[in-house]
Amino acid sequence: MRIFKWLGIGIAAVLALGIVLVAFNWATIKRLATVNTLFDADKIVTNFSNMDAAFLHHDLTLGDPDPWEEDIQALPEMVVVAGQEMALTDVLDELDTTALVVIRDGKLIHESYYKDTQRNDLRISWSVAKSFMSGLYGQAIEDGLMDISKPIETYLPQLKDTAYEGATVANILNMASGVKFDENYMDPKSDINDMGRVLGLGGSMDQYTETLTERQADPGTVWQYVSIDTHVAAMALRKVTGKTLHQMWEETYGQTLGMGKAPYYLTDGKDVAFALGGLNLRTRDYAKFGQLFLQGGEWKGEQIVPADWVKDSTINHAPNIHPVRGSGYGYQWWVPMPQEGPSKGDFFAVGIYGQYIYVNPAAGIVIAKNAADREFTQPQSNGQHSMNMNIDMFRSLAEQLKIKGMAHDELKPLVIVD
Repeated sequence: MRIFKWLGIGIAAVLALGIVLVAFNWATIKRLATVNTLFDADKIVTNFSNMDAAFLHHDLTLGDPDPWEEDIQALPEMVVVAGQEMALTDVLDELDTTALVVIRDGKLIHESYYKDTQRNDLRISWSVAKSFMSGLYGQAIEDGLMDISKPIETYLPQLKDTAYEGATVANILNMASGVKFDENYMDPKSDINDMGRVLGLGGSMDQYTETLTERQADPGTVWQYVSIDTHVAAMALRKVTGKTLHQMWEETYGQTLGMGKAPYYLTDGKDVAFALGGLNLRTRDYAKFGQLFLQGGEWKGEQIVPADWVKDSTINHAPNIHPVRGSGYGYQWWVPMPQEGPSKGDFFAVGIYGQYIYVNPAAGIVIAKNAADREFTQPQSNGQHSMNMNIDMFRSLAEQLKIKGMAHDELKPLVIVD
């Protein structure tokens, strides 16, 4: 009997220890479970508005809110996509849109929300965050802290003997680092998903960069979308300024643009901002960032981002054009190609699953769009890639909305259907 008594005590102790360990690691387990189900059809919309519920994050502070001046009016019923007219509502529905905000000449003329999302939802940016990070480079360059023509190890000596050695900061900002990195979101074993698990488990993104030792091309010779390049660029920016990305973001954007609700960055376990995709903010405030760049970096009489950097970062520098999407690439901004016609000079930021900031200076138009498009990598109903379909829609809207003298009663209202 005594043996059974001690056996029972031992089992109880093991169970108790197990409960303690599970409780201690519950947050980590929860984050990993969220990473693994983040894009499930029945969870994706809710997850994209509540990323702080399961991920490590850092709340950002803002200055006083400054609401948009509004001139609400109807949007065109039809848009031209791949040379064919399509109903705007059909395009938005096919692209699983969750929010659409349109700015013309600095005024908010349309906003709509879908799939039970709301105006004040803080929506995950994904790779739209890359363009926010890029904007922070302008001041560092102007202040002489950064020379993007220099090799990255000039600023980050720990990247010597890695795949990044010899790549210039410009190569990295332009996604032409040459680093071998599998960006296949659909493959659980890809590098991008390995990186996601590092984030979800509270690891160090800085340390993760030092594990990348393979190259697929010489720096500057081949353009390939490599998200970890953005983290490396942010590492260098943090090093030369002595500030966190949180601090730079707050000083540059948060205190000046009059956003309406405090956003946040997802972070790794060291409270380092997930620079390449972790910014969460309202769709209205995505549009403010686009308007800042449409205005050459100026906001209400203050030069927030140096004008030279706005111009340089939003033109194509890529050694080759994207083979499927037909776009060029600047310094963390996309550039539709060829750059000709009435939308010449336009550029955009894009994140997976359909997050966009589209800027058309010629038309005075900024469009911010969120989505939960689980088929964003697949051909759409007209055979186009989803990026091409989005850009065609944006360009068509911009060109139509540019027409002077458009009266409210000349267009039927856009009917919003979830």
